Amino acid sequence: MQKVDYEGKVWALNYNNPQPLVDHTLDTLEKVGVKREDVVLTETPTVKVGDIVVEIWPYELIIARVRSTRNESFISGTEFTIELKLDENGNYLDYL
Repeated sequence: MQKVDYEGKVWALNYNNPQPLVDHTLDTLEKVGVKREDVVLTETPTVKVGDIVVEIWPYELIIARVRSTRNESFISGTEFTIELKLDENGNYLDYL
């Protein structure tokens, strides 16, 4: 299992995701080495180069590291992705 190498905050981009998805995201991030208290759920992160950004999608989490910033925008490169699996009832499964 791959671990997230980070310092400081981990920015999780949350655009009105349902609470079960957010809860599962936080649990999954803990399993890859991110402390829950280091995660900042936001729509507009204030990142710096080297920060970790997590894109939350219904079926995967994309873990990326910020490579550059300009004004209030950033460019990040994907470190790895984590697939989120659902059972036949739409409940998230713990696959890690």
